[in-house]
Amino acid sequence: MNILKAIAAAASLLAVTSVPALGQSLIRDTEIEHMMREYSDPLLDAAGLERADVSLYLVADQSLNAFVTGGQNIFLHTGIIVEANTPNQLKGVIAHEAAHISGAHLARSGDGMAAAAVPMYVSMGLGLLAALAGEGGAASALIGSSQQFGALSWLTYSRAQEASADQAALAFLEDSGQSGLGLVEFFEKFRYQEVMSNARRFPYFRSHPLSSDRIAALRERVESAEHYEVTDTPEEIANLRRIQAKIYGFLVEPRFVFFRYPETDQSIPARYARAVAYYHDARLDEAREEIESLIAEEPDNPYFQELYGQMLFESGRTEESIAYHARSVELEPTAPLLRINLAVAMIAMDEPSYTEEAERHLRVALDIEPDNSFGWYQLSIVHERNGDTGLARLAVAEQSFAMGNRSRAHQFASRAREHLDQGTPAWFRASEIVAVSMPTEADLRRERRERRRRN
Repeated sequence: MNILKAIAAAASLLAVTSVPALGQSLIRDTEIEHMMREYSDPLLDAAGLERADVSLYLVADQSLNAFVTGGQNIFLHTGIIVEANTPNQLKGVIAHEAAHISGAHLARSGDGMAAAAVPMYVSMGLGLLAALAGEGGAASALIGSSQQFGALSWLTYSRAQEASADQAALAFLEDSGQSGLGLVEFFEKFRYQEVMSNARRFPYFRSHPLSSDRIAALRERVESAEHYEVTDTPEEIANLRRIQAKIYGFLVEPRFVFFRYPETDQSIPARYARAVAYYHDARLDEAREEIESLIAEEPDNPYFQELYGQMLFESGRTEESIAYHARSVELEPTAPLLRINLAVAMIAMDEPSYTEEAERHLRVALDIEPDNSFGWYQLSIVHERNGDTGLARLAVAEQSFAMGNRSRAHQFASRAREHLDQGTPAWFRASEIVAVSMPTEADLRRERRERRRRN
């Protein structure tokens, strides 16, 4: 499906209605992820960072925030995407966060802050693992609780680090042939945050405090840069408006969506937002009318096809949804989430012909994204239906391994080997998981405590 379920939990079944509203949630969406990667990858190259080493996460929160954590992770709130006037502004923010990574600012922030950040990292890590396991509620609680995210206040960078990140961000933008004006414009747009109390500021400006001097220094350098006058193309701006409308449609109550995007607005972003809002408002006929108009206008847009497939699937029209999910995969064959969407719909049909094809799509998706635990879970269902007990248990071991649950991975990989022919690739893979996931004494103590707690 499409957008807004806890991160990779369902990796592709991204429906906000199924996530308990316990706090902030990480989300997955192919269209938004592709665009953010298009923005970030040239900047990471300019920063001397390996693209594959930097993970980019989307947080379903309409507040203004972006931050980095240890391990080269960049987090973007959906609010900062929606509030950007141009792609260049958003690129400026991403460049600034990339500068914090390349400058190792977290590592240099002092022992006290590092110690205070440890619980936050642990909690966020557990939240990610819970989400990958499909436990949306636990993920939301771990990632989104005020105490954990409140710890981000410790990540207030020093003035020197902020100045350094500003200058490095401008260099990354310039080296990638882009203007740094967007970063200046973004800061100027929220200049009023400078005079507000810390408690009333947007989260981003608590950890990245603004000052007039800082903005002036940035503008002076930007205006003397070679690519100062490079601007976003109309097509780039239009594409940003689409994902902004999509985010708004999924995250905001339908009545507010209809106010912002009235029926008199027949632009593609407005119809995109209304299609989602109608669907959330249980007005399926109107939702179908909007999405069908979009598909008629752009039949080769995989994300319109994906959205229609989601609407139909979640409305109980599983077989009808398959054609649209299949078309989205045909148009975007390298997107693992789209293939998992299709596989889930096929599995739901519970017919041998569909099951065989679902397995093929899952294997392609997992080749591209091998740590997608939801994909492994779906594959375990396929193997179980086929009577392949060993492969089913191996898939559960892979799921557990991707989640970081070493004890469960070890348990199921050991069971898998009992049903697999020795010397086969599957047997060797199960043996690898057994070897690398042997529970430590700490793991065993934790399990014993958990068993005592349950009893």
